[in-house]
Amino acid sequence: MKNLEDMINGIRPVDRQAMEEAWKCWDSLCKPLRGLGWLEEVLVQIAGIYGTPHPHPDRRAVVIMGADNGVVEEGVTQTDSSVTIQVLENMGDRLSTACVMCNLAGCELIPVNIGALTDGRHPKIQNRVVRHGTGNIAKGPAMSQEECIKAILTGADVVCGLREEGYNLIVTGEMGIGNTTTSSACAAVLFEQDVETVTGRGAGLSTEGLERKIHAIQKAIQINQPDKEDAVDVIAKVGGLDIAGMVGCYLGAAYCRMPILIDGFISAISAYLAGMLCRTAKEYMVCTHCSAEPASRLVVERLGMSAPLQAGMHLGEGTGAIMALSMIDQAVNVYYHLATWDGGNVEAYTHQV
Repeated sequence: MKNLEDMINGIRPVDRQAMEEAWKCWDSLCKPLRGLGWLEEVLVQIAGIYGTPHPHPDRRAVVIMGADNGVVEEGVTQTDSSVTIQVLENMGDRLSTACVMCNLAGCELIPVNIGALTDGRHPKIQNRVVRHGTGNIAKGPAMSQEECIKAILTGADVVCGLREEGYNLIVTGEMGIGNTTTSSACAAVLFEQDVETVTGRGAGLSTEGLERKIHAIQKAIQINQPDKEDAVDVIAKVGGLDIAGMVGCYLGAAYCRMPILIDGFISAISAYLAGMLCRTAKEYMVCTHCSAEPASRLVVERLGMSAPLQAGMHLGEGTGAIMALSMIDQAVNVYYHLATWDGGNVEAYTHQV
């Protein structure tokens, strides 16, 4: 993908006719009308994305955008930045939490190094580095606007490449020490919230560490003055390369007409930013779970979506969205295997007003 504007202009609405036909299929099945709630809704949405009432979202890839964040210098994390590339290496060896979950969910995990401090060594890591780590947002911008756009296009390229390989559903994920700090900074700016309201303990910060994190975000916003109406400006000034890469994943999935699952807080912030760049891209996004991070529920609400899973998870790596794949699988299972009203010898329910 060479041009962000061309990609955005190439994103088309989902197929409403296919969605209507999928609803008719659901309503023909021997069960209370709309009784499976989100399971029915998500399969109808996927039908609209594929343009057919007979969707088979069975080739799934979890795309992990990995990057380091200069704000770690401010003592906002429990671990240092070396953990980012180590976890990406572990993902290459299929040792991380998300990898173990992928084994059961029947999907492939793709670790992408879009901005760690060093290149990945494992052959399964895609080294697509825009720059090795961002600037410290408490002292200046995370990156230039040109680097931000390059990272967005890189994320889109990864997803479109997977589409060419035959994958037809994307799960978003991230790995980057310090990225709950950058995500909270984005949330504070985008939703005009007090920093304290949208900032949590991330991967287990102490109370003192949380205070440093809040102070660092406040400094970042004061120094950088990001424009809340400009998604690229917000990412470049107080965001991160993993966020920019995930924004590209959302836009790329919409461009290639694939459903893309939103994971937790960081993934949802990225989804919101992608929606700012292209409202139609939201039609391809599937919200899966609400993270335990303080601002997660707020972001989901601002997306105009709801999350079916409320499990207190806040691990990242796409783990919440991977859990939702089992719900999608059950939706597909019932959609194709449940008897119709005639087959079940039951009088059909009708919609009541």
